[in-house]
Amino acid sequence: MFAIIGSIFVIACVLGGYMLHGGKLGPLWQPTELIIIGGAAIGTIIIAGSPHMFKEMIHAVLGVLKGSGISKQAYMELLSCLFELIKMASANPISIEPHVENPEQSEIFKRYPAVLNNHHAIDFICDTLKVQIASSLSPYDLEDLMNGDLDSVHAEEHHLVSTLNRVSDAMPGLGIVAAVLGVVITMGKLDQGKEVIGMSVAAALVGTFLGILFAYGFMQPLFAKVESNMNESGKFVSTAKIALLAFAKGCNAKVCAEFARRSIPLEFRPTFKEVDEATSSAGKK
Repeated sequence: MFAIIGSIFVIACVLGGYMLHGGKLGPLWQPTELIIIGGAAIGTIIIAGSPHMFKEMIHAVLGVLKGSGISKQAYMELLSCLFELIKMASANPISIEPHVENPEQSEIFKRYPAVLNNHHAIDFICDTLKVQIASSLSPYDLEDLMNGDLDSVHAEEHHLVSTLNRVSDAMPGLGIVAAVLGVVITMGKLDQGKEVIGMSVAAALVGTFLGILFAYGFMQPLFAKVESNMNESGKFVSTAKIALLAFAKGCNAKVCAEFARRSIPLEFRPTFKEVDEATSSAGKK
């Protein structure tokens, strides 16, 4: 939501200042320039990426536009969910097998949509618990296994963000490409009078304007937010890692939740009392 509000503010200020200075909106409407710049940008993403990465880019950008970031409530749900799973596994490890094998049908996970709808978190939690109930892996080996998983996801996200930033950096250049093509067209109109030439030059310059505006007014802040959301999601999964590692070391469910709570960023960290109350009522709703 804030991304949409910010974008509207950018457009209002740029176009408002332009009109207050005596400019007219008509010459700025150049759909062919948009086709050149936008099409070239999409093409560079296709060249640099893969179908999977293209899908992840769309998902990440839509997540920013929807305002679907990590919140304190999401962390509360994560701690409560982990508490329930660890408490059940401590009593009987085999009892959690149906939950981790098919989390979409699990009554535990259904109670915590912030966890269930985060595919990285749900895969990480379920895969780790499967290993813990299937073999007697030492805490040190389990930590190496989880770190390898997190590093793999982080490397993929870094590549995605790096590709998006390259596209953003290329936008001014693509704007210049559109402007040069406009100048080429203008050169063919030199015998049509100064008014026609003036409009053609203006249309060409709009290409440069759009390339720079898209790069610095929209794409760079948008992709910065994408990276921020990914970092927040990584911290969310790392919190689950802390709880699962504590479980592997033999801690009870309450202590595991406390280990995880203290790893949460201060911005979202609930108090000990809040977590205690939430875990005490977990599964009783």
